[in-house]
Amino acid sequence: MTRAALLHTTGDHVLFLTLNRPESLNALTPGQREDIIRLLSEASAAAEVRAVVITGTGRGFCAGADLRAAGTPGERLAGDVARTLRTGAQRLIAAVLDCEKPVIAAVNGTAAGLGAHLAFACDLVLAAESARFIEVFVRRGLVPDAGGAYLLPRLVGPQRAKELMFFGDALTAADAERLGLVNRVVSDEELERTARAWAERLASGPTRALALTKQLVNASLDTDRAAAFAAEAAAQEINMTTADAQEGVRSFVERRSPEYGGR
Repeated sequence: MTRAALLHTTGDHVLFLTLNRPESLNALTPGQREDIIRLLSEASAAAEVRAVVITGTGRGFCAGADLRAAGTPGERLAGDVARTLRTGAQRLIAAVLDCEKPVIAAVNGTAAGLGAHLAFACDLVLAAESARFIEVFVRRGLVPDAGGAYLLPRLVGPQRAKELMFFGDALTAADAERLGLVNRVVSDEELERTARAWAERLASGPTRALALTKQLVNASLDTDRAAAFAAEAAAQEINMTTADAQEGVRSFVERRSPEYGGR
């Protein structure tokens, strides 16, 4: 029986996406990439999904793109490489950033190249003590792709980003946490439990407010103050029409804990 390369289960309003090619440290195939993009898009519109966790099986979170799975390229024409990136790795990173539900990366091992950027695109990053993050591109004489030069400076600043990308050294989970790339480091045994607890907490929150907050924060570094303030005001206007916002205000007045329905 063929083993599924990507596992996906939904329970307690949490969608778990698990890369399942441990023999290749979960190097990402085009098929897996397309499945993740599709499932994240579906999660945005699915009322039963209110949070997402991305993780892997075995010793690797994701060792980057599986170049062997892509097959042997034929004669390359001008524009082929750029087109491949736009329609492939960049679409994947955009799908994470644009997902309307909070996305947690539970990094269980090596996260290299595309795999590291997949984690960094997530809203929250949990790392097992055994996790390693590697900007592997320079080791192969390549320019970083999958949105790395966009994501890293926004997370750690341009100098730190250049250090990571210029040298390509493996970054431990503890060092990644110190630099601000990781929210929390936990033991390998606690990773799944912690990711599930965080996701379930998010899934019980005001889903639309979280989606609008994610959009505001993601856009904040690409805009000026006037545009950011206008977006904030518009988001507040939209959010105040939701049932969850009304429940939040009502529960405050009634001095009780809110019960959000994700609407």
